[in-house]
Amino acid sequence: MKLNHPPLAFWNPASLIATFFGAGLLPGAPGTWGSLTALPCAWMIVSLTGVWGLLCALIAVFGIGIWAAGRYTRAAGLKDSQNVVIDEVAGQWLTLLLVPLDPLAYFAGFVLFRICDIVKPWPANWADRAMHGGLGIMLDDVIAGAYAFVLIQTALILIG
Repeated sequence: MKLNHPPLAFWNPASLIATFFGAGLLPGAPGTWGSLTALPCAWMIVSLTGVWGLLCALIAVFGIGIWAAGRYTRAAGLKDSQNVVIDEVAGQWLTLLLVPLDPLAYFAGFVLFRICDIVKPWPANWADRAMHGGLGIMLDDVIAGAYAFVLIQTALILIG
């Protein structure tokens, strides 16, 4: 169910984080917007701090995302609001963790993550159905991100 407005004030910290500063409120496909918004952020983090910086940012986003996603969806009265895209950010960053700073590689990582996020291979589909609250919201996308990570790393090795 797509909300026309956030259940919390836009400037509420949980709302800002859960929607990744409003990306999840954009029309159309909020998950895609969240993943797209994550790309330049990942590029900037890696450019400034390296892979370790992106790993630290990923861990921080996962942890705070559990809180924000849970708070946002409770306020919305939903199990998982489409407006919550912090989970896509975490999954996308995991996918890009060891990807070189190359626009084509980032695009491939984006496409692979979106496919894995939509298809939700096991155990991502299990986490999506069985886990509740902020942890469930975050976990299925991180699992999808792990699948996409393996796929893109394999492709990079095969391509050279």
